[in-house]
Amino acid sequence: MIPNWNSLQHLRRCLGSLAGDDSAPEVELLVVDNGSADGSVSYLEAEGISHVALPENTGFAAAVNLGARRTGADAVLVLNADTVLEPGCLAALLAALDADSELGGVQPLILQLEGDAAAADESPRVYSAGQSLTRDGRGFEEAAGEPRQPRHLASSEPFGVCGAACLLRRELFAELGGYDEAYVSFCEDVDLNMRARIAGWSFATVPEAVVWHVGNATWQAGFANPGAENSRLVARNRLATQIKFMPASSIPRIAAVEAGALARGAAQRRLAATARGKLEALRWLPRLRGERRRLAASGDLSRARAWLGAAPAPRRG
Repeated sequence: MIPNWNSLQHLRRCLGSLAGDDSAPEVELLVVDNGSADGSVSYLEAEGISHVALPENTGFAAAVNLGARRTGADAVLVLNADTVLEPGCLAALLAALDADSELGGVQPLILQLEGDAAAADESPRVYSAGQSLTRDGRGFEEAAGEPRQPRHLASSEPFGVCGAACLLRRELFAELGGYDEAYVSFCEDVDLNMRARIAGWSFATVPEAVVWHVGNATWQAGFANPGAENSRLVARNRLATQIKFMPASSIPRIAAVEAGALARGAAQRRLAATARGKLEALRWLPRLRGERRRLAASGDLSRARAWLGAAPAPRRG
């Protein structure tokens, strides 16, 4: 399932990597185009690639959810359009998911794609080795920006999986209702991981599966001021997720971090966008408090809180 928005040059390469993997299991491919104006739909039509063409951009979360509803495979493969899969990636991900019924999802080792030659890069930087949480409940990609090292080649259990490239069990996706579409984009994967943990699911990073990722390519192409829009959505969605599951005792820590975010926003001339995002999250407070009560009633909030500030744990086998 590939959401696409004005990313034709990247989409071609992503689809090519899927088609070129002779070891890959059968894939129920679907591209959900979010109202692209760069010829993406014409390309998909000409190539006979299964797709849904939306009249406007509904956001990453809604596009993935739509794709999941339109497909029926036992697992939902989520890929950003600006990713490239190495041969054997899908087979390794599916084998890991099939081997452990408690896994709600798995992700590959995601490497930073810079330029056109991924495989020729002998010292790539890591984009994500799994998703972790800070002590104040913010999600971040483990090992991001680090040169690839031997320790990144060990299987691990992270807090969650990165939405840029992951394989999710359909049972999990259906149970949780998919990504929270109100988020539109950014932090929707942190939120899904959090809700999955509360419900009792676990995750794994499968380092023998490798995906290369440009990162934010679609976002940079789609907005006149992508930085400001990014700041607004991250500020809103991050705070919304914290409200859903963080303990009351963490409020002083969160307040201090958010004050720092406002100061950085001012320094980067994005204060208005950052403040607007935080205010939007506060306007969601009645809905978020209701969601928090439902999560506590149906699961255990401590299952997600246990990962606050924790590094990924090595996995056996």
